[in-house]
Amino acid sequence: MEWLELFELALPVMLKGVLYTLMFALVSMVLGLILGFSVALVRVARLPVLSQIAAVYVSAMRGTPLLVQIFVIYYGLPGIGIEFDPVSAGILALTLNVSAYLSESMRGAMSGVSQGQWQAAQSLGFTWWQSMRYIIAPQALRLAVPSLSNSLISLIKDTSLVSVITVTELMLATKEVIAQTFQPLPLYLAAAGIYWVLSASFERVQKRVEARLEASYRR
Repeated sequence: MEWLELFELALPVMLKGVLYTLMFALVSMVLGLILGFSVALVRVARLPVLSQIAAVYVSAMRGTPLLVQIFVIYYGLPGIGIEFDPVSAGILALTLNVSAYLSESMRGAMSGVSQGQWQAAQSLGFTWWQSMRYIIAPQALRLAVPSLSNSLISLIKDTSLVSVITVTELMLATKEVIAQTFQPLPLYLAAAGIYWVLSASFERVQKRVEARLEASYRR
């Protein structure tokens, strides 16, 4: 089979897989930001018991392979009566994993805001939570953008792992075409190229966001 014919056959299937890849990455990123920010707040506030639980959660998620986490959620939890369909299991695993990394990025950014900002907020009569909401968090967000964007780019590539639970994202879509055509090299190279394009596109978005935040901060 000629490469042109091969790609004409593979393109519709792989593009459908790309849509699933983007859906997994963006949904997991949004949910991960919400959970990660909550975990970061708990740890920065040093809430009794909760901060210790949050620290263990972050350590466990960062210290175990994502593939193992996917297996635990999809294949392990049904053993205790908790079942998820493949899409839900994939999103849950990716969310729990990326939120641990995002929480550390945001916690580091919050810690990077100078103590003078805290003192200024206190002098205005702000409570700790008001200081965080109006003074610290907006500055921390600007500092955390590069790290958060890198997490999203990594997440796009990590979505390939959910193919092991039969979710037809880009990687599994590619494998399905390979099973029909027996042409692994050009198709795997095409898949790698698509991941590269997606990552490069989000990297450009990251740079634009950084530039805008930096410009608004200087005003």
